[in-house]
Amino acid sequence: MTEPVVRPDHAEGVQKIAEIIKDQRMAMLVTLDARGVPNSRPMATQGDDFTGTLWFFTDRNSPKVRDVTNNPRVNVVYMKSASESYLSVVGTATIDNDRDRMRAMWSAWMRSWFDSADDPNLCLMRIDVEDAEYWDTPGGKVASLMSLVKGAITGDGGDMESDHGRVSF
Repeated sequence: MTEPVVRPDHAEGVQKIAEIIKDQRMAMLVTLDARGVPNSRPMATQGDDFTGTLWFFTDRNSPKVRDVTNNPRVNVVYMKSASESYLSVVGTATIDNDRDRMRAMWSAWMRSWFDSADDPNLCLMRIDVEDAEYWDTPGGKVASLMSLVKGAITGDGGDMESDHGRVSF
């Protein structure tokens, strides 16, 4: 039996996605290489307000830049297992060389990888989100565990609260 997908009001869905991203800045970016083989790597989301676009700093000579140049379709996955929050985003990636935008998004944390926002190898990867699906369990693992125990005792595990939705952009 497949689980029905809730299609929340668009603004409500975007707000839910923004909350998950803000709570879990690290994501796995999945690109396809020239052979069509998926490649995943951790990336740190930049910017504070999600409105349908994701931003990541990267090295313009990296394999992921080559991947999105050849095939701009990407998947970005956020997961916070402690709270049982999950988000999968599908979108189109482009490379952005806007130095003013890089300076505005720059943080001292980025110095681990780049000298400054003016580093000639630095660029931004912009991902325009097309579709997103999220799963969020209010109360996290504790709520899930309690629901599972109740289901094991009563034979009815159907009341496990979970917020699951899909948002198209």
